[in-house]
Amino acid sequence: MSNTPATESVAVPVSDSSETVAGAPHLVSLRDVGKHYGNVIALSGISMDVDAGRVTCVLGDNGAGKSTLIKIVAGLHEHTTGTFSIMGEPRTLSSPRQALDAGIAAVYQDLAVVPLMPIWRNFFLGSELRKGLGRLDVATMKDITKRELLEMGIDLRDVDQPIGTLSGGEKQCVAIARAVYFGAKALILDEPTAALGVKQSGVVLKYILRARDRGLGVIFITHNPHHAYPVGDRFLLLRRGKSIGYFEKDEISLPDLTGMMAGGAELEQLAHELEQIGGQKERIAEVRAAETAG
Repeated sequence: MSNTPATESVAVPVSDSSETVAGAPHLVSLRDVGKHYGNVIALSGISMDVDAGRVTCVLGDNGAGKSTLIKIVAGLHEHTTGTFSIMGEPRTLSSPRQALDAGIAAVYQDLAVVPLMPIWRNFFLGSELRKGLGRLDVATMKDITKRELLEMGIDLRDVDQPIGTLSGGEKQCVAIARAVYFGAKALILDEPTAALGVKQSGVVLKYILRARDRGLGVIFITHNPHHAYPVGDRFLLLRRGKSIGYFEKDEISLPDLTGMMAGGAELEQLAHELEQIGGQKERIAEVRAAETAG
């Protein structure tokens, strides 16, 4: 375990430069980015980088600021303060279309699919291929769908089956494959494992690695350090709209990551309150054990 206290903010070790060590610009770079809604500060002083072939994990509980960060990077909301750069160029995105045009695609937890439509129709939904007289080029769309899913490791015998018949993990993978096909360079995955069981979560994590290996820069939003650590290259931890740490993988262990997520101060406060109540020795011991594990 490192000497980093779980209860203290950690200085964000991010260079002021929007370029990597090799001199190439980051796909996406945030420096001291914040978002204000009137007098409400939803996000403050956030810095992070997203690079091709790497997974940047953003971790935090509900209300930590993850959703606000997603909305800024995906073009849903403009940032209020700081600098948001794409390929080294400062940008202010005012729509998801602008983000897509810049190569940033978001796959949300409540996947935007039409359950009764075939897989291939969902794959090309809104971007259908056409041939003479405006007719849909069904054969080509089916072939592309099958090929792209194979590239991601999904071998479906029938892309005509309704997408609603697929498992949660498989639906996530269709969405990832679709984003890759339509030119995404940076891919935001919003809590893709939140509603999945252990096996399906493993499936999605495997496809995250496949997307990384195909050269995408992946932003993996999650509240689960046990899902983030195996696939992550960088980790940004948020709490109440602020960064409490930003680490390369070799700078933090899974126990430390889990401990910072758990919140040592909150655990200490809970133990203190249980002691005040009295008669809670077993519960107090469990909380103390959780503190030690962190």
